[in-house]
Amino acid sequence: MSRIGNKVIHVPAGVTVTINPENHVVVKGPKGQLEFTFNNTLTIKLEGHDVHISRPNDEIFTRKIHGTTRALLANMVHGVSVGFKKQLEIRGVGYRAALQGNVVNLAMGYSHPVDLEIPKGLKVSIPKNTDIIIEGADKQLVGEFAAKIRSVRKPEPYLGKGIRYVDEYVARKAGKTAK
Repeated sequence: MSRIGNKVIHVPAGVTVTINPENHVVVKGPKGQLEFTFNNTLTIKLEGHDVHISRPNDEIFTRKIHGTTRALLANMVHGVSVGFKKQLEIRGVGYRAALQGNVVNLAMGYSHPVDLEIPKGLKVSIPKNTDIIIEGADKQLVGEFAAKIRSVRKPEPYLGKGIRYVDEYVARKAGKTAK
């Protein structure tokens, strides 16, 4: 029995959920619009301001997809109403970020600057040249772009230099010691 799948998703005011045939769900809200086609074996019903997801049987695949569907749909509702946010920080001498139109320009100690184009649907702000804030309605897109920026120069364990999430802990190593 899926405990996550059986939870009811409450739809806040200002958010509309439209369930089309073949489980194509469109969620609209103040932060944008998201849509996704879920598996046909599940039944998605909108009753008032609550969304219920039920499964027809207890096969292994159906049980797996039940909780996943509920989590994805809840993330869609949360994304269009509140939104998702990832914060990155850059540590290291000479390492910095700049915003040039629709491109994030990273100077990370390479012989060339690294330019990453901001995907459609995301808002990136750089309040200081060592802080990057990524915001958007799609949780997967926000996390994916944050991971892409982080992969340019992952934090290294000796000096802690690189790009890291704000709440990330980087285990430090002692390095060489002289006798």
